[in-house]
Amino acid sequence: MNIAIVGTGYVGLVTGTCFAEMGVNVTCIDVDDKKIQALREGVIPIYEPNLDSLVKRNVAAGRLHFSTQLEAVLDNVEVVFSAVGTPPDEDGGADLKYVLQVAKTIGQNIKHYTVVVTKSTVPVGTARKVKDVIENELRLRGESIPFDIASNPEFLKEGNAIADFMRPDRVVIGVESERAKKVLTRLYKPMLLNNFRVLFMDIPSAEMTKYAANAMLATRISFMNEIANLCDLVGADVSMVRRGIGSDNRIGSKFLYAGIGYGGSCFPKDVKALIHTAEENGYDMRVLKAVENVNMSQKELLFRKLEKYFSGTLKGRTIALWGLAFKPETDDMREAPSLVLIDLLLKAGCQVAVYDPVAMDECRRRIGVAVRYAKDIYDASQGADAVMHVTEWKNYRMPDWNRIAATMKQNAVVLDGRNVFDAEELRAAGINYIGIGC
Repeated sequence: MNIAIVGTGYVGLVTGTCFAEMGVNVTCIDVDDKKIQALREGVIPIYEPNLDSLVKRNVAAGRLHFSTQLEAVLDNVEVVFSAVGTPPDEDGGADLKYVLQVAKTIGQNIKHYTVVVTKSTVPVGTARKVKDVIENELRLRGESIPFDIASNPEFLKEGNAIADFMRPDRVVIGVESERAKKVLTRLYKPMLLNNFRVLFMDIPSAEMTKYAANAMLATRISFMNEIANLCDLVGADVSMVRRGIGSDNRIGSKFLYAGIGYGGSCFPKDVKALIHTAEENGYDMRVLKAVENVNMSQKELLFRKLEKYFSGTLKGRTIALWGLAFKPETDDMREAPSLVLIDLLLKAGCQVAVYDPVAMDECRRRIGVAVRYAKDIYDASQGADAVMHVTEWKNYRMPDWNRIAATMKQNAVVLDGRNVFDAEELRAAGINYIGIGC
């Protein structure tokens, strides 16, 4: 089976590579010629565990190809996935210009029946707009070529995307015809053979499912952060509370960890977009607005705790940040709490040292030389008044606290934004400890 994936960002590249691994002949399309050439040479533009080896293997096997010309491959494919970016507009809505440009190119060039699948996260009603654009282009050509639209939102977690694709909780597919359903059933046959859940539904419901899922997870995070903040005030331990409520099978334990807020390319953007969609339809998403407000405030929490610890005197202090990416196993710093903290610390007159196993180059790209880039967590902590634990990378879950204490300043403190470290172990080494809700 031959398919095309338009967009070689996170979603497009992972999707195309994984389909190729399943035996599909895939051409990934992007307008960025330099990126396409780099991909042909095995240079991967994003960090995702095992993706580079998977790309190289499928390129070598002749199943994965890269091109800048969508129109050149349309004659040979049955399905086109649109996985281009949908950045937020100033009003919080999703910018669909790239999605609609892909639709226009398809309408201008298809010559046989094609299933056009939106993979990008898009508001409800986008598939209808895609269909209208393709139909309009066909009218301008004087052609009556059959096609179908579909929605197949992705649910990939950065850092675990390949496993998520190959062994999914569910695959959601919105279709409006039996013909499109048969084509996509054939494409997803390996999933069906392995008894993974492939859920067919109408297109608006599929579009809404992605937003509703991310909004629910974001809500759980903000709810637990609110509980953690209250625990700080009343003397409760949020980790005990999490165990207590997570043992209720109606609630479950996932996404109940208190911390310093969510970031990344999905949750912040999707919460905003869902709020915007509601406003366009005359509805006020009061819960999600609160979720967003809590999250924005939570990203500043470690800074506020640092201010309180040093009684407001931060100018001239040296602060180390352990972690820059919004989550481990990725170099993605979009909407990352680290960016908020760095900005606040610099404005307060602090010297900032940072370390992250994979996101250092991304940080340099974003903020340049405003901070010191350390070679590891020990280098970052040398001479520091405080350490902020921002991203819970596994390779520094068990640091040598005695070594760190020997190089930090007196009255030093670790602010654990992920509640990973043992407070008693730090205090035994002579370092003060502050967690979230405990």
